[in-house]
Amino acid sequence: MKNNKILILPALLLFTLLFTSCAVKTLPVQEQPTFVYKSGEYALHKLEKERSFARLARIYLGDENRAWKIEDANNPSTLESSSFIVIPLKEKNRGGIFEDGYQTVPILCYHKLGFGKNSPLITPPDVFEQQMKYLKDNGYRVISPADLLGFLEYRTQIPKKSVLITFDDGYKSVYDIAWPILKEYGFTATAFVYTDYVGISKKALSWENLRQLKAHGFTIGSHTLSHADLTKKDPGENDTDFHRRIKKELLMSKKIIDKQLNQDTISLAFPYGRYSPKAMETAKSVGYKIAVTVDRGSNPFFTNPLALNRDMILKKSMEKFISRLKTFNNVSLR
Repeated sequence: MKNNKILILPALLLFTLLFTSCAVKTLPVQEQPTFVYKSGEYALHKLEKERSFARLARIYLGDENRAWKIEDANNPSTLESSSFIVIPLKEKNRGGIFEDGYQTVPILCYHKLGFGKNSPLITPPDVFEQQMKYLKDNGYRVISPADLLGFLEYRTQIPKKSVLITFDDGYKSVYDIAWPILKEYGFTATAFVYTDYVGISKKALSWENLRQLKAHGFTIGSHTLSHADLTKKDPGENDTDFHRRIKKELLMSKKIIDKQLNQDTISLAFPYGRYSPKAMETAKSVGYKIAVTVDRGSNPFFTNPLALNRDMILKKSMEKFISRLKTFNNVSLR
C-alpha cells in the first residue's frame, strides 16, 4: 500500500502540471510586452509601428478598457511623437489628490429626451447629442456608480476627467433616443427607475428594455417604489408609520430590481432630490451604498456617498452645460 502511494504521487504531480499549463492563457508573440525598463510601479514601453492605448492596456493591464490609465499617465501627443511610453502598473492617485488641487466628479441628471412640450425636464435629442459630442471631443470619460464608489472609498483610481450620466424616472426615451446617441460616442449611463412606473405604458421603460440596457453596460439603480418624497409625512401619519413607509419604498424597490435584473442594486436617486438623515440611514440599512441628490456641485473623494451632488441639466445652452463639468478643484496642497 505504501509503495502504491509513492507511485501515485508523481502521477498526480504530473497531471497537475499538465492541467495548469493548459489552463494558463499566454499572449501571442506579437502581444508580449516589449518594455525596456520595469519596476513595481511603472514599465517603460518601446513603441513599435502599431500604436494603440487599448492594445497596451490589454498587454500590461489585462483589460483594454483600462487604456485611460495609460493615456492619463502620458502627454496627449506621446503616442504619435515619442519612441517610448510610460505604463502605470499600480493604482495611483486613488483620491485624485495632486500638489495643485484635487479631482472632483460631476454627475449629470436628465429625465426625458424628446420634442414638443416646453419643459426644462425634456431635453431635445439634438441638444443631448451636442452635449455628448462635447464630452467625447474634450476627453471626458463616463464612469459607473460602482467606479465612483471605489473612488469615494479611496480604493481605486478613476480617469482624470470622469463624469456620471444619469436619467431619472424610467422614460422610454432613454432606450429609444439616449442609448443610440450614447453608443455612438462610446458612453453608457445610469438609469434610476421607480418600479411602479416600469412597463406601465408605452412611454415607460419595460423590464426587457432595462435588461438590454444593462447588458450593454448601463447601470440600473433605484428611484424608490412610487417616487414618494422621503422627507414628508402623509396627512395623519405618525413617526412609526412614516419610517415604515420610507423603508418599504427603499427596500421593495431594491428587491424588485434585484429580482428582475439578477443584480445587487447599490445605487439610489432620492425622489425630487430630497433626503434626510433618516432616509440616508434607512437607505444604507437596506443595502444601498451610493445615493444622489439634486444639490448642485461636483464630488471630491471625501463627499458622503449617500448624499452626492448632482446637476440637473435644464438649460439648453452649451455654456451652461460646460459650467457643470468641473473635474478639478485648484488649491495648493503643498
